Amino acid sequence: MHIFNVRDFGATGQKAQDAQTAIQAAIDACAAAGGGMVYVPPGAYTTGTLHLRSHLRLFVEAGATIFSSKNPDAFDKRGLFYGEDVEHLTIEGRGTIHGQAEYEWRLSDHDDRYILPNQRRMEALSKPLMRAFPTKNSIGNLVLLLRCTDVLIQSLSFIDSPSWTMHLYGCERLVIDGVYIRTSRKAGVWADGIDPDGCKDVRISNCTIDTGDDALVFYSANIYGPALPCENITVTNCRLSSASSALKFCDGNMNCIRNVTIDNCVITDSNRGLAFMVFDGGYVSDVVISNLTIDCIRYDWFWWGDGDPFHFNVIRRSEIHPEIARPDEPPAGSIRNVLIKNVIARGKGPSVINGHPQSWLDGVTMEDITLIVATDLAAPYQKPGHALTVQRAKNFRLDHVEVIWDEPHADDWQSALYVEDVQGLELSGFKGRQAPGSAHPAVLFNRVADAIIR
Repeated sequence: MHIFNVRDFGATGQKAQDAQTAIQAAIDACAAAGGGMVYVPPGAYTTGTLHLRSHLRLFVEAGATIFSSKNPDAFDKRGLFYGEDVEHLTIEGRGTIHGQAEYEWRLSDHDDRYILPNQRRMEALSKPLMRAFPTKNSIGNLVLLLRCTDVLIQSLSFIDSPSWTMHLYGCERLVIDGVYIRTSRKAGVWADGIDPDGCKDVRISNCTIDTGDDALVFYSANIYGPALPCENITVTNCRLSSASSALKFCDGNMNCIRNVTIDNCVITDSNRGLAFMVFDGGYVSDVVISNLTIDCIRYDWFWWGDGDPFHFNVIRRSEIHPEIARPDEPPAGSIRNVLIKNVIARGKGPSVINGHPQSWLDGVTMEDITLIVATDLAAPYQKPGHALTVQRAKNFRLDHVEVIWDEPHADDWQSALYVEDVQGLELSGFKGRQAPGSAHPAVLFNRVADAIIR
């Protein structure tokens, strides 16, 4: 194998030096030789956008840190490691990729209708709407790959990305294994962990993702090209933490997310556990999620989520932002054929599973679920309700689901299970009571047809 040491191309390993030219020269020399390894030895290297090539193995040694430059002129793309139409690419090692993200706290001037109810609660309590924003010299993704095939990313640490840590669009045969991703859960807005967008044949395993924004997100969007199916995905043996959603089937779904299995994962300290959100007309189908533990807490007002372990929502984007309504807006998307089983979940807010009036959930099953609910006295405000709400669904099955009320209690928690506008409900082995001190029933049905209760 040809080995190209970046030190031989002028990199000194001193953080103050701009190593961009040297590292890029090593990458280009490797490509000119038909492929090989670009070796980054121990040291500190500061760089802007690095254009990756086919048949490249970029190895960042233990003790080596590649820092994202704070100079905006060093980025001709919105990414540190950038690849477009590249094949047979490996990014690996025991070193660190550091984004040097910085944030400023100020009163919010950001129009985010998705958290408007949170904003109104803060205003009613006369609490300041302070929130974090990235500084202008905090730039881009740490990995941005477009339409790449046969990609392996493994064993590295990715720290403090200014934006989505890994944005992967239209990639095929993508393996991410054993990486550690960390951004600030207090301030790291828009600093997601891994965002496969329209990718096919994806395997993510043995990763720890601890992020300010969503930890692991599946997209089918048109940011870098036509919205493509995001499909044939396996996720195993991962630990996820997020100030927003730990595991998210993203609202930005214009085509579809399908054929996904997620198994043997641990979610801790997250504002939301599992999120299925369809806002742009796409669909989610054929998903199996099993063998999880979920522990949710409440974060600041400007994060999506309410300490809720489970969240489903199908809605048209214009129903949230009426001013963006357009004649060609697609109808409401759909969620169908989803199985969630063998989960122990703790939450500080109500889990809500909602279809759309014109697109009910279809074929969702929750099996062998323990849902433990308590209020959060440290949260900026409370959002109690029913422990688990199911609305606008057909062929919905709850099999051996248990709701447990834990301390501390909230005065306005209500039923363990509330079901409304459901056609074809199967409720088997349910265990739960109304909240302590509540006059509400343990289980409440409203406009439910063709129900089987065992």
